[in-house]
Amino acid sequence: MNLRPSSPPRALMVDVDGVVVRHPQGLRWDHDMQADLGLDGDLLQEQFFVPHFDDIAVGRADLHERLAPVLAKIAPHLTPEVLTDYWFAKDACLDGALLDDLSGLRARGLELHLATVQEHRRAAYLWTTLGLKDRFDAMHYAADYGLQKPDPAFFRAVAARTGFAPAELVLIDDKPQNVDSARACGWGGVVWDGSLALERALGEAGISL
Repeated sequence: MNLRPSSPPRALMVDVDGVVVRHPQGLRWDHDMQADLGLDGDLLQEQFFVPHFDDIAVGRADLHERLAPVLAKIAPHLTPEVLTDYWFAKDACLDGALLDDLSGLRARGLELHLATVQEHRRAAYLWTTLGLKDRFDAMHYAADYGLQKPDPAFFRAVAARTGFAPAELVLIDDKPQNVDSARACGWGGVVWDGSLALERALGEAGISL
C-alpha cells in the first residue's frame, strides 16, 4: 500500500489523547481517583463513560447534565463540577518533547491543527486553560462537528473546513483505525506510539516534508 500523499503536506492534524497528552508510565487519569475522591474509576467507566460518552462526544448531550444523575447514584458526595475539574487536571500531561518537535515544524511553515474526539468542556480546557491555542493553528473536535473518528465523514469535514486538499493533510494518531480511515480519505497518516522522533516517524510512514 502506498502511504505517501500525492503532494507535500501543508498541515499536520494531531490527536490529543495518547499523542499530545500522554500519561507517565501509561497510567489512566483516574488511577488515584479512589483515594482522592472516593470514586472507583472502573465503576465510573461502567456507569458513565460506556453508556453516555458517545452522545456527549458528538454534542448530542451535555457532559454535566449526563454526569449529574450518575454521580447522584454512585458518588452523591461529588458534583459534576468537582469531578470534571479533577478529570481535566489529571488528564493534562503534555508530551513536551513532541510539542517541541511540532513547534520546529511549525516554524518551517507547516500548519499544526488538533484533530480529536472531545466534548465541548474539555475541548475548551485543552485549548484555553492548557494553552494549546498558543501551539496550534486550529482545533477540530468531535462535539463541534457532530462526528468522531474513525468516521470518514469527520476527515472529509475537517478537510472541507480548512480548505486543504486531502493529500496536503497528515494525521498523527495513536489508534490505527483512525489512521486507516484518514488514509482512505486521501490523507497521510502516522500511527503514533512515541517510540520515534517525529520526523523519523513521518519518514517511515512515507511522509516527506
